[in-house]
Amino acid sequence: MAASVLVIGATGYVGSRLVPRLLADGTHVSVLARSPDKLADVPWRDRVTVHEGGLDDDASLSRALRGVDVACHLVHSMGTSEDFEREERETARSFVDAVEAAGVRRIVHLSGLHPDGDEDLSPHLRSRVEVGRILLGSRVPALVLQAGVVIGSGSASFEMIRHLTTRLPAMVTPSWVHNRIQPIAVRDVVHYLAAATTCPLDAGRTVDIGGPDVLEYGEMMQQYAEEAGLHRRIMVPVPLLTPRLSSLWTGLVTPLPLGLAGPLVESLRCEAIVLREDADEVLGAPPGGRTGYRQAVREALRVPIGPARPASWDGADPLEDPATQIPSDADWSGVRPPTLWRAARPER
Repeated sequence: MAASVLVIGATGYVGSRLVPRLLADGTHVSVLARSPDKLADVPWRDRVTVHEGGLDDDASLSRALRGVDVACHLVHSMGTSEDFEREERETARSFVDAVEAAGVRRIVHLSGLHPDGDEDLSPHLRSRVEVGRILLGSRVPALVLQAGVVIGSGSASFEMIRHLTTRLPAMVTPSWVHNRIQPIAVRDVVHYLAAATTCPLDAGRTVDIGGPDVLEYGEMMQQYAEEAGLHRRIMVPVPLLTPRLSSLWTGLVTPLPLGLAGPLVESLRCEAIVLREDADEVLGAPPGGRTGYRQAVREALRVPIGPARPASWDGADPLEDPATQIPSDADWSGVRPPTLWRAARPER
C-alpha cells in the first residue's frame, strides 16, 4: 500500500520539485499551504489534497496530518520574519506535538550542513540546528537531511553565485571565499528527500547530503564563470570585510531580499561539507551517481532566463529537470544580471 505523505512547504523551491517526484513514485500526497492560490496552476494540483494553513495554525495542521504516514517539514522563516529563530523554534515544537498526536510514523526534514559543535554558527545555521534537534527529540522517528549550497535555477544560493559572479568581474572578497563548500544539485536533493520517505528507519537520525565535489566558495564562482562564458573573475581578499558588511554588499549586488541574503552570507563563514559519507548507503544513490558541480551549473544554465521567472507552466517540467525555472519560484529568481565582462564564447 502506498504511503501517505504530507508536504509542508510545497510552494517553496525544494517542495515544489519534490511533490511531482513523490506523485511519480505512486505516493499519496497532500500539502499544507498558507496561500493555496499559489498552487492553482501547477500541473499536479488535481492529484493532491490541499489544506490551507501554516505551522502556526494548530487546527489546520491537525486536520492536514490525519491519516498521514510521513510528514515532510520543508519550511523556514528566514526572509519572512525578523525574529525567524524564535518563530522556527516555536513552530517546530508545535509541529512535533501535532505529529505525535496524529500518529504519524515518520518526519522528514531538510536542514543545513554545518561543522561539529555550535560555536560561531550564524543565526541561520543555529536555527536550523535547533529545529533539527527539536524534531529528533520527537517520539516520531525523524530523518533530518543536512545539505549545503543547492545548485539549480531559482535556488537562493545559486542565484547569489550567479549574480555575484556575473555582475562583478573584479571584487573585494572576505575570508569566507576560501571556506570549503560541498554543493549539491537540486535533482540529488529531491532524490534523497523522496528516498527518505520510504527507506528503513528504526530511530531518528541525521544524514549529510552533498555532491561529489568539495570546493572553496571562490572556486565555485570561478567555475560558474567558466561555464557561463565569462572571463575569470579577479578577487582581492580583504580579511576585515565582516559578515555584516558582506551581507549588505550582497544585498546591493543581488536581487535577493536582504532578509534572505544577509543570513545566507553570514552562514558562509562556516564550512559546509559532509562529515559522514553514508547518504548513498542509507538512502540509495541517485540514478547515475551524484551530480558534479560543473554539471549542476550546466543544468541550471540551460534554463532560458529573461526579465523574470516563466509566466506559465508550458515546457516547465520539474520532474524531468528539477534545475529548471518554474512559475512558482520566487519573483527575484531567474532574473538575468547585467554582464560587465564576458568572454568571447556564448553562455551555455
